[in-house]
Amino acid sequence: MSHAPLIPTIETERLVLRAPNARDLDAYTEFCLSERSAGVGGPFTAGDAFHKLSAIIGHWSLRGYGRWMIADKQTNAPLGITGPYFPVGWPEPEIAWTVFEAAEGRGIAFEAALAARAFVYDTLGWDTVISCTTPDNTRSMALAERMGALRDGTFRSADYGELYIWRHPSRESLA
Repeated sequence: MSHAPLIPTIETERLVLRAPNARDLDAYTEFCLSERSAGVGGPFTAGDAFHKLSAIIGHWSLRGYGRWMIADKQTNAPLGITGPYFPVGWPEPEIAWTVFEAAEGRGIAFEAALAARAFVYDTLGWDTVISCTTPDNTRSMALAERMGALRDGTFRSADYGELYIWRHPSRESLA
C-alpha cells in the first residue's frame, strides 16, 4: 500500500497554492483544449488534460515536491498551476507557471511564482533555480525578468523543442 505525499498549502495575499483535485479538472481541461496551452506543448485533448493533471499530482510522489493549483483565496476557483518541476531531460529543476484565461493580466502568475520560489529556497533549501520558456512566450519571459531572472542559455527538450533557460536570483542574493 502506498500513501499520497503531503502536499503543503501556501497562502499569499490573494491566492492559495494547494494540491490539485478533481474539482479542478474542468478548468484545467478548458486550458489544455485552448490555444493558451501552446506554451506548454498544447493544445491537448481532454484525455491528455486528465493525464497531465494526474502527472502534476504524481510529481509530488516521485520528487518530493511539485506544482500546486493556484486558487483564488476568496472563491477557491482554480486560476493556474505553479511550482517546482523537474521532468526527465531537464537540465535542473525549474519553477514553472501557467495561468488560466481568467487570471491573465492580474499579477496572479507573479504572486504565485514568487511564493513557489520562496518555498524552494526556504523549505527545500535550494540555492538556485531556473525557469524555462519557449522562445515565443513573451509573457512568460517578461514574468521571468520581473522576478529578476536572467537568460542563462538554452536547451532542447524532446517534448517542447528549444527552450530558454532563465536563472533566478540566488537565495543568498534575495536574503
